[in-house]
Amino acid sequence: MKQNTVTTNGPCWVELGTSDPAAAKAFYGELFGWRAVTDVRPEAGGYTQMHLGEAPAAAITPIYAPQQPVAWTVSFAVAEADATAASIEGAGGRLLMGPADVFDLGRFAVAADPSGAVFTLWQARAFPGAGVFNEPGSLGWVELLTREPESALAFYPKVFGWSVAPSEQYTQWGLAGQDFGGMLVMGENFPPQVPPHWLPYFSVADVDLTVGRATGLGADVLMPATDVPDGPRIAVLRDGQGAAFGVYLAGAEG
Repeated sequence: MKQNTVTTNGPCWVELGTSDPAAAKAFYGELFGWRAVTDVRPEAGGYTQMHLGEAPAAAITPIYAPQQPVAWTVSFAVAEADATAASIEGAGGRLLMGPADVFDLGRFAVAADPSGAVFTLWQARAFPGAGVFNEPGSLGWVELLTREPESALAFYPKVFGWSVAPSEQYTQWGLAGQDFGGMLVMGENFPPQVPPHWLPYFSVADVDLTVGRATGLGADVLMPATDVPDGPRIAVLRDGQGAAFGVYLAGAEG
């Protein structure tokens, strides 16, 4: 992924909903060098942007609803949240929340694809999304893990206009000639209770060092550091509250 700014219909932001925001801020602050900037307005509900230098890189929030899992959620930039929300339902997905305004920052909605993988839409106003991509400590790739690849291949290009670059091992999503994400079919190695989901990958300068640092901070390793054929070195981790995320070698993205 060569994206360095927000692109319409591409990933623009990631949020971690967690049972222990304080622990998450400490963990990701140590791991990625993020600095917490919490919105102190009571109606913001403890929403915290995590900055890399001066640029917003991600957010950490409390769990807002009883059924909400501890997980990272990927957000896609859209020109019109209401129109895209309608197209999601027309393509066989579901709206879980919204569209709704967030102060003067933008308009958002929460949706699920036909298999149940959750994502959000973001129509920017004052806040465009992440201010940094593909630099160590920032978002660089998003991956759909699903047991229903055929429905995903029909759904996402219809809703977002993504290109599809399939192969026997891995399918990649693209926009304007640049791939920004992929799709992994969940096989028997995934426990049945693990739902379809979007997994963010953050860029790092050294994957092995990051894995060692993360485990020292209490994370579990879901996939050890691995060299992807014709791709970067990657690993998948799970933080102390149970949220999964990936890391990949900066400068080696495809």
